[in-house]
Amino acid sequence: MRKIISLICFLLPVLALAVQPDTRPEPRSDAPDRHVVVKGDTLWNISGKFFKDPWKWPNIWRVNKDSIKDPHWIYPGDVIILDRTTGTLRIGQTADSTGSSDGVIKLSPKVREGHSTHDAIPSIPANAIAPFLSQPLVIEEGALKDAPVLIGAREGRVELGAHDIGFVKGLASDKGNKWQVYRPGKTFVDPDTKESLGIEAIYLGNVEVTNFADISTVLITRSVQEINQGDRLVAPSGDTASTYLPRAPESSIAAQVISVYGGVSQAGQNTVITLNKGKRDGLEIGHVLALYHKGEIVKNEGENLTLPDERYGLAFVFRVFDKVSYALVMQTRLPVQLLDRAQTP
Repeated sequence: MRKIISLICFLLPVLALAVQPDTRPEPRSDAPDRHVVVKGDTLWNISGKFFKDPWKWPNIWRVNKDSIKDPHWIYPGDVIILDRTTGTLRIGQTADSTGSSDGVIKLSPKVREGHSTHDAIPSIPANAIAPFLSQPLVIEEGALKDAPVLIGAREGRVELGAHDIGFVKGLASDKGNKWQVYRPGKTFVDPDTKESLGIEAIYLGNVEVTNFADISTVLITRSVQEINQGDRLVAPSGDTASTYLPRAPESSIAAQVISVYGGVSQAGQNTVITLNKGKRDGLEIGHVLALYHKGEIVKNEGENLTLPDERYGLAFVFRVFDKVSYALVMQTRLPVQLLDRAQTP
């Protein structure tokens, strides 16, 4: 018995190692040895040139973890080198002046002279999500009745555009003089529980208050659609485009695509989609979810059989509300369709 116990104790570490999953991302078979950073690159697409799972950055970039959250130390002209021994990436440069035995000079993240944050490589395509960061996207049903409303304009005009003057009821002066105009759209409904998740906000433009009163006067400073009597106002959120650290949710999350921005039924790469899960469900900004098509039903010898669900892409969550979230389609080989599944990869 003592020998058996000793054998078990000896094998426990070995067994523990055997069941540990390999969390190191797998390099692509066609991965290059190096890549010279150019304007327009992102950390996502640079990582994707080398690895099958580019969003697993903490396991890819051989730098201090704190630095990964702020990738402003990668600039056009830098050379990204794949270390095939460790399966990681590092920043280097060709040894033009100082020389090196392997032709590479290893650099550590440090303050760069002659660069600004505008030169830095962003983590994801910032221009794809920037318009959505400060715009109202979802309005809670209870907030509609309290939102300031455009009640009209001079000379009985009902359609307004940039540089026109309008009149608004219910504006609060303590929230500043710059506001956004939106129109309530469709109600988001959970496809499973039928719960109302909020009302889509259709962004129309910006206004600036020129006089606060019971009926305030506003100047329309921007208009992307015609602004009408009855449209609502909301104070800007103050969010700005930033860098992100893509990562998998810590818990198991299964969401569904309930809307594609723009009112279409399908989405492609760099398109914004709406998910039926939000902050209350554990979703956070930066979470990456795998996209799945529901398996088709086929007949075989008179019997209906359901094919396995098919994984076809990745979506990056960049804005989270209580009950819904917005995600950018980062990779896809098929069109994203309504009711497709998005879950922890």
